[in-house]
Amino acid sequence: MFAIIEAAGWPIWPLILASVVAVAIIIERVYSLRTQEVAPPSLLLETIKSYQERGVTPELVTRLADGSAMGRVFATALKNAHNSREIMKESIEEAGRAVTHDLDRFLTSLGTIASMAPLLGLLGTVIGMIEIFGAQTGGGTNPGQLAHGISIALYNTAFGLIVAIPAMIFYRYFRNKVESLVVDMEQQAIKLVEIVHGERK
Repeated sequence: MFAIIEAAGWPIWPLILASVVAVAIIIERVYSLRTQEVAPPSLLLETIKSYQERGVTPELVTRLADGSAMGRVFATALKNAHNSREIMKESIEEAGRAVTHDLDRFLTSLGTIASMAPLLGLLGTVIGMIEIFGAQTGGGTNPGQLAHGISIALYNTAFGLIVAIPAMIFYRYFRNKVESLVVDMEQQAIKLVEIVHGERK
């Protein structure tokens, strides 16, 4: 493996760095975007129960804000429970935008890696081909040596695709996951608003 990396030349090192960053982002996002971590299924019922029993207390708001992303939205909603329905919904939308921004963290970087990795691979291949043809002498070429040199140059393209394909798959998966979580949080927050203002039981 090290021999292939060495043969591919310096252009492969940015690709290796990109692959390390992509793997780190994927691991971090897999851990951070767990449904239980972002939007626990039982949180709405627990919040409603606590609200109906004791009303809006500082302990409830703090516990929600520190617990999960959806908890932060609920905490903001309960802080504005004494206001009108419209103001309460506006505060939820503002909190939702901040939470969505946090959920999207690093996804732009992952998408950039997925887009740029094939281009970096192609750059490495072009540089390798230039070096191969530049090293040929006027007295003729050895076909075997030329074929070997071209195969080495193509390692960059192959490695670029190896980095880009999984990065793009995970980028699309995480984007869809974030959108699903945001929609779920919006629906749960609307239910909370309706219950607080007596429009729903």
